[in-house]
Amino acid sequence: MKKSRSARDLMAELRGDPAFLAREQERQRQHRNAVEAASQARAGCVTELAALGFNVATPAELPTCGVRYERALPVLLKWLRLTSDSRVKEEIVRALSVPFAAEAAPLLVEEFRRAGPDDAQLKWAIGNALDVVASDRVRDDIVAIAQDRTHGKAREMVVAALGNMSERHATAVLMGLLDDEQVAGHAIVGLGKLRSPAARAAVERFLRHPKSWIR
Repeated sequence: MKKSRSARDLMAELRGDPAFLAREQERQRQHRNAVEAASQARAGCVTELAALGFNVATPAELPTCGVRYERALPVLLKWLRLTSDSRVKEEIVRALSVPFAAEAAPLLVEEFRRAGPDDAQLKWAIGNALDVVASDRVRDDIVAIAQDRTHGKAREMVVAALGNMSERHATAVLMGLLDDEQVAGHAIVGLGKLRSPAARAAVERFLRHPKSWIR
């Protein structure tokens, strides 16, 4: 019987393959370039934050700095508009994922729509921020994004954010999204926030859903 090779043996063989080595070197080069580009892209934002007394290496560190940072919001909003680097945008979005950043909601909606199909991670992070800061102020935008299936699973947290809206406006939308397999679980999360009695019959069928977190 032929003995199967271990993962270590396979890796050793690949390391001796010139084609593999070339691909690996190119991957590492692209990674270094991306890290350097992000460092340059965040430099202006980090410098302006430092001038306000917030000494962080990246904007994403602000929520862990131990102090409220409302004074930093204008800088964050400015650089969210200015930077084109997806990695830095995501760092800023994470810094805006706090209740006192409610003023960021319209810009976050704009950035979600602007993000391309390759920016699913950024779009998900924006949705997560909207789940924290969105209100009826951006209700129509949230509904439109939540119902647009071209955004795929990136809209999961946008759907959950509907739970922040007025119950009479959001319940029907969320109940309609229960038939959308990509976001049905997050529609239940939104309905859970609203605690609408009208939704009970619609969600009871999910007690038998194959995914345990949805059950």
